[in-house]
Formats: sequence, structure tokens, C-alpha cells
Amino acid sequence: MPRTGAFDEIWGNSGSRDGRPEFTHLAEWIRDTDTAEFDRRQAAAEAAFRQLGITFAVYGQEEAAERIIPFDIVPRVFTAPEWAQLSAGLTQRVEAINAFLDDLYGPQRILKDGIVPAELVLANPQFRPLLMGARPPHGIYAHICGIDLVRTGPTDFFVLEDNARTPSGVSYMLENREAMLRLCPELFQVYDVLPVDTYPDQLRETLQSVSPRSDMPVCVLLTPGHYNSAFYEHSFLADSMGIELVEAADLEVDDDVVWMRTIDGRVRVDVIYRRIDDDYLDPLFFRPDSMLGVPGLLAAYLAGNVTLVNAPGTGIADDKAIYSYMPDIVRYYSGGDAKLPNVETYRCREAQALQYTLDHLDQLVVKLVDGSGGYGMLVGPTASRAEIEAFRAALIAEPHRYIAQPTLALSTVPTLVKDGIAPRHVDFRPFCLTGADGVSIVPGGLTRVALKEGSLVVNSSQGGGTKDSLILAPDRASAAPDRRQRTSDQRQTMGRR
Repeated sequence: MPRTGAFDEIWGNSGSRDGRPEFTHLAEWIRDTDTAEFDRRQAAAEAAFRQLGITFAVYGQEEAAERIIPFDIVPRVFTAPEWAQLSAGLTQRVEAINAFLDDLYGPQRILKDGIVPAELVLANPQFRPLLMGARPPHGIYAHICGIDLVRTGPTDFFVLEDNARTPSGVSYMLENREAMLRLCPELFQVYDVLPVDTYPDQLRETLQSVSPRSDMPVCVLLTPGHYNSAFYEHSFLADSMGIELVEAADLEVDDDVVWMRTIDGRVRVDVIYRRIDDDYLDPLFFRPDSMLGVPGLLAAYLAGNVTLVNAPGTGIADDKAIYSYMPDIVRYYSGGDAKLPNVETYRCREAQALQYTLDHLDQLVVKLVDGSGGYGMLVGPTASRAEIEAFRAALIAEPHRYIAQPTLALSTVPTLVKDGIAPRHVDFRPFCLTGADGVSIVPGGLTRVALKEGSLVVNSSQGGGTKDSLILAPDRASAAPDRRQRTSDQRQTMGRR
């Protein structure tokens, strides 16, 4: 097994072929399965993904506009204690994010107390002053959060960034599990794995719980359309939840109430799970040239007649400069230290941090504060001299637009590559739902893997792939007699979607 100098989640720090004690069976499975058999199973999974149309768009690359995200057959596994540690930290974090947003669009105590600089919020394009005082049901703004985590050791997890606008990727979590149940059932007979296929039901219940009306709320998913890079996920989730997938033309606003046009007449809409960015939601309030939004939608929202999931204005919590204050934000609202720490972050808007960044560009990761998808990012140790100098010029010109972080030794997981099994760096995006009854976290998530040797960039738009993420039940021994039946039940449930 090649060594990378990073902690490997299966083999441990030693790189032993016996694996970490809790993963002995998985290590044996990896070691004893022929590479040709791995190739066959992985090819079968990717063929199924193509048939289902599980694709994403790569903007600016017309020759390959639609691709599947590469799937890796070797799963990532979390033990029950590891998942308990993560769940506690994630719950604390998303509660703090919602408290922060509720405060920003209300009394702004955190700004008045000087915990977060007021100019960092009030001058941020993701902050929406017109929404001041428009409190959504139960004070919940970020109903769905995807918190990106990285790992550097056995118990060392860090939050890399928060995704509170329109986090994507949950369909891959579900489809990856279905592929693993079908192609590698033997793993689910050895390990008692918590199911993820309850996520659509949990999401539907979350949407219904935040409806402004309690009597049989009508929920819809608003998509930009089939040209959007995540359209498969939009269609998949709407179908899985049993709600309507709509575009702007399917909705209209009359007297501050949202209606859906159907062949049987108009139906009032209570909750809209929107997969459209703020700027395109309503041409009367935001971009007047938007063809994706619904005129009058914001007026209906401000009148309290419809819930938008996630609420407009949540993008301020995604900002990477705001991210750097999250430990203080968590402490301010929870009264305790963050259970999941941030990666050390240098705010380039500050003179001392800017100078340090400029002096160490070849050692740091530099990101746009509003960037996503791996774009607008410099990975210093692997960048060319020309790339470093281009970033130097950009930093000097607009330092407030950037943050910098040390290059972490991200953990690795054994991955099927051209020459067999080799370690590749990974991150992890669990999905957290916040409804009227609190926070729920599906026991799984999206593991993204950097398929290029030595690469730390896991984004699908930059050549990354995905793995299934298995969360082990707390007491495997007591559940052992039911493992085989539950595996069969999971396959049948997933097959009905």
C-alpha cells in the first residue's frame, strides 16, 4: 500500500495491510478481492449511473458538458463513536448558523457586541437588508445545510466550509448506497450499517414542519430547469419525496399568495424548496432579467404566506470570511467552544494576514470568500510559478476577496485507480436538516475523493469522484441476527424509488 504521509482511515498511520483493528474485515475484503472484480463492479455502477442520467454539467467545457461523477467502489467507513462525535458537532454548528442568521436579520446583537465586524456583514452582497425583520416560521433560515469536513487523524476533524444556500450532492449519497447494496452485499452482512434511504422522508417532514399553514401543507421543489448542472438531483428529490417539481412558469403570485398551475386548476403552495440562487428568485426584487424566478415571490414571502427553503439571505453564512469567525459565533450563541473546530484561516482583508499570505503563497491554499466548486482557488504546493504570481497580483488588488489556509494533510481512503488500490485524499459532506422539531442528521453523507495522485481538490468539476459513506450502528453485535434481512430490505426499499 503506497504511503502518502497522511492518516489513512482504513490502514491507519502505519499503512499496515491488516488495517485498523475495527476494519479488519474491510481490509481483508480489499486485499482479497481481485482488481479485475473491483473493475467489473465499478463499471457496473457507472453504467447504471449513465442509464439513470446521474450527470452534472461542466460549465465552459462544451465537449464534455454532461458527465457522471466517477464512483469508487471502495467505501469509506465511520465507527459509531466517530459518528457520535461528528453528529454532536454538526448539531451545535447548524444551530449556531440559524441563531446567527436570525440575529442578523433581527436585532443584530452579535454586531453590536463586536463579535463579528459589522462592515463584514452589512457590506456583503450576500446580506439582504430588505429581509430585515422578515422572520421565517420558527426562526429557521438554513433548513438544509451541507457542512464540509476534513480529517487529519484518528479523532481530528475540522470544518472546511459551510454550505447554507442550496447545498447539493445528497442524490449521490443515496445512489451510491444503492449501488453498494447491489454490487457489494457481502459488506452489509459483515457490518451493521445505518440506512440513508430515510433522507427523502426526513426532508419532506422538515419542509412540512415549517409551513405557514398547518393544514395539509403543499410543498414543491423549484428548479431552474433541465439545463442546470444539478437537475438530476432536483428531479430525484422531488420524486423521492412525492412532491411536484416545478419551474417558474408553473407558479404565479396573486394577492401575495403563491399558486401552482395544474390541469385541475390552481393549487396554493405553502413551502418552496428552491434550488435557485437569491439573485434569480424574483425579478421584481433582485435581477430584473431573471427568467428563472417568480414575479412577486418575495412579496409573498415577506407577507408570511410561503416558506422558502433555504430562506433568502442565508448566503451570508456561506461566506468564507464569515466562516473564519464561526468559532466565536458558536461560542456566542451556544455558550461553549465549538465541538468541530475550523481550519486555521487568515483573513487577507487584515494587513498582517495579507502579508503572511503573500510571503507563504507556495505553502497555502487561497480561496475567494464567495467561491465554490473548486474555482478561484490556489493550492500553493502544487501550483505553478505563473499561477502563484497571478494570485499574488489578485491578492494585492483586492485582498478583502480572499482568505488563506494551511495545506492540511487530508486523510486518505483506499481507492481503485488504474494500477490497483491506492490511497487518495477525501473530504466529507454530511447533510443536516432543521425543522420545527430541531436538527436531524442522516447517518451518512457525500464523501468526495481526489482521484489524481497527491491532489487535495475533491470537487467533481475539478476531476474528483465520490464514495459511499458507511456509518456503523452503535451495537453491531446485538443487531447481527437481522443484518442479512435488513440488507435485503434496504435493497427493496431503494429499488422502489
